[in-house]
Amino acid sequence: MEAIECFILKEKLFLLITLQFLAKGEFYSEGGLVHGVSRSTVCVSVWQVARMPNCIGAVDGTLIPIIAPRVREDIYVCRKGYHAINVQAVVTPDMRFTDVVAQWPGSTHDNTIFENCGLKAWVEANNVGWLIGDAGYALKPNMLTPKIRPTTQQENAFNLAHSRTRMVVERAFGLLKSRFRCLHKTGGFFQITPEKAAKVFVVCAKLHNMCIDDAVVFDGQIHVAPDNAPPYIGALDPNAQRDRRAIIARF
Repeated sequence: MEAIECFILKEKLFLLITLQFLAKGEFYSEGGLVHGVSRSTVCVSVWQVARMPNCIGAVDGTLIPIIAPRVREDIYVCRKGYHAINVQAVVTPDMRFTDVVAQWPGSTHDNTIFENCGLKAWVEANNVGWLIGDAGYALKPNMLTPKIRPTTQQENAFNLAHSRTRMVVERAFGLLKSRFRCLHKTGGFFQITPEKAAKVFVVCAKLHNMCIDDAVVFDGQIHVAPDNAPPYIGALDPNAQRDRRAIIARF
């Protein structure tokens, strides 16, 4: 029992030290967690992959399992039937996390998180390029989504290129959860509050970025199924539709 208590104490101390040490990390996080660089320097890397122009990052949500909270337990039940928090993240081609929103219950739809985050306001105000999102997001001037029910060869080619570009965020989540099993169901459910689980995710994402910086080799990859949200159903921005048609015409 003493050994277990000692291990838990060391783990808590490690997380505390890591939070303090990484408080000025290289990505921006929301929700009163760990804030990094200013919004003006977020998503400045524009990349061209598979003929997808002006990509500033791939965005998606991922579910982090937790035990049932004592307060508002029902809103933490995710679409897969377990309690979780839903974390939104943006990644670059090298699977580096550049933006994290870790504050929403597991039942929250990915598009709802994006509509209510500071990143959305920033990309709209600065018009720096496209975020690449799956069909769970609404098509917007700064959010490029796949064509639902493609009917032409060009639309199918566009969707394939879009998928290949966007897959980097799913690979990043898979690598992150493989490195830090506490974020995956195979590592058990967090025995802590949603707020603390969110902080742990931010710490793990920062450590993940450090591993990329230091070229740390990891060969313990596990299969992590994507947490794709149901398709967005609603009105589409007409300007964004026009811009997407222009991109599809290139294929």
